[in-house]
Amino acid sequence: MTCFIVGNVAIHDRERYRLYEADFMPILQRFGGRVVAVSDAPEPLEGDWGPGRLVILSFDSQDAARAWMTSPEYQAIAQHRFAAADATIVMADGLG
Repeated sequence: MTCFIVGNVAIHDRERYRLYEADFMPILQRFGGRVVAVSDAPEPLEGDWGPGRLVILSFDSQDAARAWMTSPEYQAIAQHRFAAADATIVMADGLG
């Protein structure tokens, strides 16, 4: 079943975050992940989104998403994100 990872990422060190972005796509694709949407200015329709970038990723399953997120390759670049941004990230199954 398709799985989505949704993030609200408040970037406070753009230069350091670029180090994360530089290697992100090849690692994501290696685990079958796809970028569904990215927006630095999402439009809240209800509630408070906060000052963050919206990121939506999709994977074929939660197992694939977890394998990507816990992989040594991703964890190595994630250190740049941890230092450069504050994030709230959730995982949810798709319908059907």
